[in-house]
Amino acid sequence: MTPLLELENLEVVYHHVATAIQGVSLRVPPGAIVALLGTNGAGKTTTLRAISGFLGADDAQIVGGRVVFQGATVTGRPPHELARRGLVLVPERDKVFETLTVQENLRALVPGSLTDRGATRPPVTLEQVFHYFPVLAGRCRQLAGYLSGGERQMLALATALLCRPRVLLVDELSLGLAPLVVERLMTLVARLRDELGLAVLLVEQNAGAALAVASYGYIMEHGRIVYDGPAERLLAHGDVREFYLGVGHRAGRKSYTEVKQYQRRRRWF
Repeated sequence: MTPLLELENLEVVYHHVATAIQGVSLRVPPGAIVALLGTNGAGKTTTLRAISGFLGADDAQIVGGRVVFQGATVTGRPPHELARRGLVLVPERDKVFETLTVQENLRALVPGSLTDRGATRPPVTLEQVFHYFPVLAGRCRQLAGYLSGGERQMLALATALLCRPRVLLVDELSLGLAPLVVERLMTLVARLRDELGLAVLLVEQNAGAALAVASYGYIMEHGRIVYDGPAERLLAHGDVREFYLGVGHRAGRKSYTEVKQYQRRRRWF
């Protein structure tokens, strides 16, 4: 199946000297949820910002490889153009305007999103958004700053839906949330995929939650992809279970890369 989104050997450099990600390749097929997993600082958020066109604010640039979306190379294109094409980022932080109401957030963050822009995607109405996020419907006039963490994530996802995405780029959906809230949000993401035909690239430190809804996963360390495979294979892999799912006596002690290097060295003796 031809991927909807594909990265080919992507390389990003900060401040013209520091390599943040190198040789990153991944594929997001139509209608799939793909997880990009790794610890803090692995390069996951940089990868999303490179895809979505937000690197410029960080004094970073793509120096190698390319981003392909719907068969067209979109490397380095500005965020507003990518959003019009249907490549929409839900960022990790500062997702909502705290001093605006829920309804004002939904309207202010996506000016013109409800009008026709020549796209084949049907428009998304506020009524449809409230169908998927009924808790927001009851808080239309409430300031976003008073929402709970889970409700803010819902508002961020709702805003992204108004942009009529083909691919949602979701950064750390579970960050700082209780396990039950995370489970509900992941279930909601899977429902949006099923009912709206979206594809999702889900960046997460919470590997267990992400792999519960993803069909495929990539593990990232030190700016590189070190392992990938179907979700069930990752969940069954001993090293992945220990170092990313917290199962086993070595959990959290080493990275996946360090373990593989150690095993390779042992084969020489």
